This record gives sequence, structure tokens and C-alpha cells, in this order.
Amino acid sequence: MTTDQMIANQVQELAAILTGRGYRMATAESCTAGGIAYHCTELAGSSEWFEGGVVCYSNAIKENVLGVSPEILEQEGAVSERCAEALAKGVKHLCNVDVALSVTGIAGPGGGRKDKPVGMVCFGFQIGKNTWTDIQYFSGDRAEVRTQSIHHALQEVINYFINNR
Repeated sequence: MTTDQMIANQVQELAAILTGRGYRMATAESCTAGGIAYHCTELAGSSEWFEGGVVCYSNAIKENVLGVSPEILEQEGAVSERCAEALAKGVKHLCNVDVALSVTGIAGPGGGRKDKPVGMVCFGFQIGKNTWTDIQYFSGDRAEVRTQSIHHALQEVINYFINNR
């Protein structure tokens, strides 16, 4: 099975979960640049459960559209759990949805440093009033880091619903 097929299967599973509950989802994506939204909307009928997404590549968009505080960006940076959490909360509020996820990281090949290497990706999730973050360290080239990030974000949301029936 190709990676695209694997992600398509995840999207189908997520769609069934969200439509079954009458939930809608939105994304705030930095390093994946809309890749999650793209894969979600590849599925016919996704308008029933996918509200939209914000590609928040710049700090200005993170701050001005999604409400990430300048303090978070200055003190911890865009690639941090606090930023990922703020992005998820911001897109949930902006789009008025039940489920929000965010991704911010360093896909490479440049931009990494010792404390934040290439492949470091921070995720934020907010489902209802439940909020959590996650950091993953992926390997590979830029495309591979992005693909692994998309897969991980979708699986986290699926796992939440599987574990919280």
C-alpha cells in the first residue's frame, strides 16, 4: 500500500467517525502547508465534515488570524507545543468546529538547529474541551517529513475517538 493510499484510508475512517457524530473539523497547518486539508477534501462528500483550514506559514498569520500570542512566538518560537496548542484553539474558534488540529514544524532541508532539528514537528489538538499536544521527530527529506506529519495528525484524531467512544 502506498503512503497516499494509507492516508486516503485514514481520511475515510475519520470521515465515518466525524459524520457519525455530526462533527466538523478544521486544520491550522504550517509545515504541511495545507496537506491535511488537501487529503481530507480528496474524499467526495468531505464538505459534510470538513469545514476548512488555514495555511499559517508566517508568524504574522499565526498571530493575526489564529491568535497566537507574540510572547509564545518570541519566547518559544513557532515550532513549539505552546504554539501548536494556540493554533489548534485558534482555528477551532475561527471555524467554529468540534475538532481542530494543528501542525507546525521544520520540514527541511534547512532551518533546523540543535534544539529544534529538521524533522521536529509539533502537533496541537482540540476536540470539544479536550486539548493536547505532541512532538514527533521524523526523518527523511522534506516531502517525507510532511507526509509523516499528515499521517500522524490524522491518526491522533482517529485514536482519540477510538479510545473515547
